[in-house]
Amino acid sequence: MSASAGSNRASVARRPTAGGASALITQILLGLVCAGYAVGAALGWGSTQLALVMGDFGLSAAALIAAVSCFRYARSGEGRFRPAWLLFSLSSLMAAAGNAVWGWYEVVLGRQMPSSSLADAFYLCFAPPAIVGLLVLAKRPVTRAGWVCLVLDSWLIGGSLLTLSWSLALAHTAQLVDAEGASVARAALALAYPLLDIVLVSMVLALHFRRSSAHRPAVNTAVAALALTVLCDTLFASPLLRQSYHSGQLLDAGWFAGSLLLAYAPWGANGAADESLPPPGPPRSTSRPIAGSLAALTPYLAAAVCTLGILYNVIEGRRVDRVVVLTGCTVVLALVVRQGIMLVDNIALTQELAQKENHFRSLVQGSSDVIMIAAPTGVLRYVSPAAAGVYGREAEELVGAELASIIHPDDLGRVVHELRRFLAASPSDEPTTRIECRFRSGRGDWLNVESTVNRHQGGLILNSRDVTERVRLQAQLRHNAEHDPLTGLPNRALFTERVRQALGGRRSGDPGTAVLFIDLDGFKAVNDRLGHQAGDELLVQVARRLHESVRSGDTAARLGGDEFAAIILGDGIRDQSAQEYRIHEIADRLRLTLSQPYPVGAGEVRVAASIGVAFAEPGITPSDLMRNADLAMYRAKAAGKDRVVLYAPQMQAEVVRRSELATRLRTALRDGEFALLHQPVVHLDSGAVAAVAAQVRWRSAQGLLFTPAEFLRISEDGDRTAELGRWVLEEAVEQAADRSRSGHTVSVSVRLPARRLLEKGTPFDSVEALLTRHGLPSGALMIEVADSDPRTSVDELEPRLVALRRLGVRIALDGFGSGHAAINALRRLPIDVLKLDRGLVEGVAESARVHKITSGLLRIACDLGMQSVADGVDGPEQALALRAMGCTHGQGLAFSGPLDEYRLRRVLAHGAFPVPGGTPAQPALSSGSIPLLGGSHVETAVPPT
Repeated sequence: MSASAGSNRASVARRPTAGGASALITQILLGLVCAGYAVGAALGWGSTQLALVMGDFGLSAAALIAAVSCFRYARSGEGRFRPAWLLFSLSSLMAAAGNAVWGWYEVVLGRQMPSSSLADAFYLCFAPPAIVGLLVLAKRPVTRAGWVCLVLDSWLIGGSLLTLSWSLALAHTAQLVDAEGASVARAALALAYPLLDIVLVSMVLALHFRRSSAHRPAVNTAVAALALTVLCDTLFASPLLRQSYHSGQLLDAGWFAGSLLLAYAPWGANGAADESLPPPGPPRSTSRPIAGSLAALTPYLAAAVCTLGILYNVIEGRRVDRVVVLTGCTVVLALVVRQGIMLVDNIALTQELAQKENHFRSLVQGSSDVIMIAAPTGVLRYVSPAAAGVYGREAEELVGAELASIIHPDDLGRVVHELRRFLAASPSDEPTTRIECRFRSGRGDWLNVESTVNRHQGGLILNSRDVTERVRLQAQLRHNAEHDPLTGLPNRALFTERVRQALGGRRSGDPGTAVLFIDLDGFKAVNDRLGHQAGDELLVQVARRLHESVRSGDTAARLGGDEFAAIILGDGIRDQSAQEYRIHEIADRLRLTLSQPYPVGAGEVRVAASIGVAFAEPGITPSDLMRNADLAMYRAKAAGKDRVVLYAPQMQAEVVRRSELATRLRTALRDGEFALLHQPVVHLDSGAVAAVAAQVRWRSAQGLLFTPAEFLRISEDGDRTAELGRWVLEEAVEQAADRSRSGHTVSVSVRLPARRLLEKGTPFDSVEALLTRHGLPSGALMIEVADSDPRTSVDELEPRLVALRRLGVRIALDGFGSGHAAINALRRLPIDVLKLDRGLVEGVAESARVHKITSGLLRIACDLGMQSVADGVDGPEQALALRAMGCTHGQGLAFSGPLDEYRLRRVLAHGAFPVPGGTPAQPALSSGSIPLLGGSHVETAVPPT
């Protein structure tokens, strides 16, 4: 038997089948052993000697087993009943010692048991520990009056039994002892056995009505064992049976069974339960109705027993003994005292009950929650007054109605299923449940009600509260989380969920499902021109048109800013060309709808729409499908805007390529993959090299050569391009200084975007420090301003250029004739050189219109005293035409492409290029050469060899 049996209750509860089978086997074995002993005793054990051994040492062994069993169980546990099992162990040990002494006389010494011996002392010590142990097992009273009632109950039982026993046998026993002339000790010993048995029986009965609910199987078994022992003691005390008694008779089987039952009680009857915890499973009532009735009738039964004892003496014609009278009087007195205590307790309990009832009635009636009690049939038996304020219906109107009649029909099935499941569950596992449904109010509408449900006498108690506002708020919060606050359309999160549903539902195999990404062309201009309020009004109108243009089963959404999206569900068409035609027609119609004028404020505005379309494919994820539509939309914008573009797989490949290229670009400068080339700027009259324009090239580790127009377009890292610009400027100054020290004095021009000049990383004092560090005269450097961004502020750019001009650095305006702010820049900025845009140079010999425009621009430069440079002079006819118009300098393939440092020095040593239509110039470089900056937007891809 395990020493930790009291702590293994949970494991036993999880294995009821194995534990029950083990207990059943133990009970069967116990019954067989007891039955075998009883049969042997009934048959006389086959010999007188064996009968004496089994009657004496057999009982001693059984009592010793009980003592050891109770002691071991008490040592293994820490519960409240541990002292009781120790006392039972001591009591059994006394019985074992008494039987051993009896056996010593009869079996070992072969003598008859004397009238007084050490065995009597042991037998008398059996009852007191058992009595105290039973008191420990009893339910402890919590008040002083309870303890008094326990003592009175014990005396009522003991006194009544004493009265009855004295009338029937004890008085006769006392007379016999007196007649024999025995001593006082002999008389006390003769009466001690029955009196102790009476006390033990009294405690057994008192414990039966006051036993604790914990550890009940073990307590019941222990009580039964002691009751069987007391019954055998009572029979043994009978004069008739005692005179004919000898060891090994059938009476010994009762003592033997009582000892084994007591040994079995803490282990087998309690299984492996922990006596400090209540038994598993649903809680049971601590007392049965019949047991409660008997407990209430116990005082009256005790008085009746006393009366029967007195009547017996009267009927037998005996004189009523003083012991009977005295005991009966004390029993009646105890009964009166007990009833008085119970009356006082009942009055106090009644007042307390009334006070608690008033308290709880006030709580129920004053509660803002509605408390309803429903019978097992579903009929409402009680409804608190709060129903009038919550449901708008009087409580009397609801009482008697069925609960199902006030629940919304759509919620009724779910509620009934939940209630049936709850009632079928174990109360210990699920004491309460919570349901939420809609109740009909007195106004006819439906209220969202949350109810906490408890069991009540087979029915239900519902504690309900109105949560309509909470449900509405949750719905509003959910709507706000899933919809755009400005337009009311689904946002990106909800749109992604709708795409996931379309790809995973019954339409998952429909290839006609498509996602459209829409971006408004020109929306930023509306925002800048009319303000953000007008922009928001425009977005609302766009959202309305988009929502009205899609079908009811489709979804239109706003993803953010001026980006919208729509998912068009397929219609089952399997032909791919037919699908593309249908979706393209829908998208184009949508584009035309969104391109119509919008009334905003007092006027109208127009915006266009670039639409990208991507079709669902087998196995595609929502994120991939939306990414494909996004790529198609950006391709539409790059192709000229206001158009519809269908996604193609090469778009993703191009994105991957651009991403890889941008990644390599981040490390190219650190790895030394950039090289600086220079393109000569030639005087159109003499062919002399007046300056060189610095141009950067990137030769990647893979051997590919990229021009700035290629690698700067794919780079979105502003910090990286700024670092590259600073490297170009420093490298150009350093190489120019080195050429100057070698005798090739020629100016160098470096092209910088206007926005780069406005950054803090390129102040004018850093240019001065750069020139000083490399020893290059400031007049030999020209900064070519590229003004391609309309957001560049001339007001901020002007003081920067003035500061550079004061250092001696020359300023050129690149791309003149193409920028919308060129005239304003010409008017405000300190410009030394005008550089004609390549677009004007390319058509100067073929187009009369371009010829006139270019001629006019050159006259403006001449009138302002500026020199001019034509960018992109690739043919001799262009050089002739420009020289005839008054252009002073040219740069392009008609003279030379970009050169590395070695070839550049050879050209500078030669000094001049042949001029078309004229005589070659002298090889000497003009000391008055102008500082120019080459900056063709489309540089030569590969330097000439």
